[in-house]
Amino acid sequence: MNYTFTREDVNFYSKGTRCSAWLYLPETEKKCPIIVMAHGLGGTREMRLYAFAERFAAAGYACFLFDYRNFGASDGNRRQLINAKMQLHDWNTAIDFIKKDSRVDSDKLLLFGSSFSGGHVTWLSAHRTDVKGTVAQCPYTDTMATIREVGLLYIIKRSPFVIADVLSCLTGYHPVMMKLSTFSGELAFMEADEKTTNDFLEGADYINDAPARTLLEFLKYSPGKYFGKVKTPIYVAACTKDNLAPADKTIELAKNAEKLTCKTYDCGHFEIYCNELFEEAVSDYIEFYNKIFA
Repeated sequence: MNYTFTREDVNFYSKGTRCSAWLYLPETEKKCPIIVMAHGLGGTREMRLYAFAERFAAAGYACFLFDYRNFGASDGNRRQLINAKMQLHDWNTAIDFIKKDSRVDSDKLLLFGSSFSGGHVTWLSAHRTDVKGTVAQCPYTDTMATIREVGLLYIIKRSPFVIADVLSCLTGYHPVMMKLSTFSGELAFMEADEKTTNDFLEGADYINDAPARTLLEFLKYSPGKYFGKVKTPIYVAACTKDNLAPADKTIELAKNAEKLTCKTYDCGHFEIYCNELFEEAVSDYIEFYNKIFA
């Protein structure tokens, strides 16, 4: 069944900071399962995640898509700061907030995360007891696997910026910024081809910067080790040409999950958000969610 749906602006507060979200509600008399969603490294809800939410809502799922503190439409005085602990707190706060909304079925909580947040939803599924199912799309899972993929030279070139950024903390928040993504080998956290990046960012109000210290977050955080603690159904979408979240290591770690569905997609890290690969993936995710409550 293809539902019509509404989208409304909602605010919630995480550690006293206003976070902005979109709530998608299918037009039906029954309470719908709720999918909580947020983006990956430096991403906002406008960067193709809304397309997934729209398709989920049309399939009968309420969706709560939010921006982290310091990103997008959310407030925060440390703009573009990426911190895994803070983001996990935002996730937990968003989940607890939307579960209190009487228009959704709080007993049917689902998660969707992509890239860095694909790691977050893995962690959350291992630590929360109320999650009924999870989709982790091209999830970041293992620091050493990513380092091996990008190479030691990648680390060496960026180290002076990281050191300078850490030293800047001594005088307050005066970050040394690096580009989040680039096309042509320019110093950045991520590289992607121009066409894919343009499709991915179409219509998004995107700030292409983050503090260089973000690289240290990867040294502290390897969420793939928590797959073995995930007892509820989890769908892992691994991109075989992904040089940011290597598929082989992700698949190896995901096999520790008790109720795993894993599928590979013949693409790089950003292609799965767009065009025919998006169509294939989002259809697979809806089928997976449907089976949970069949």
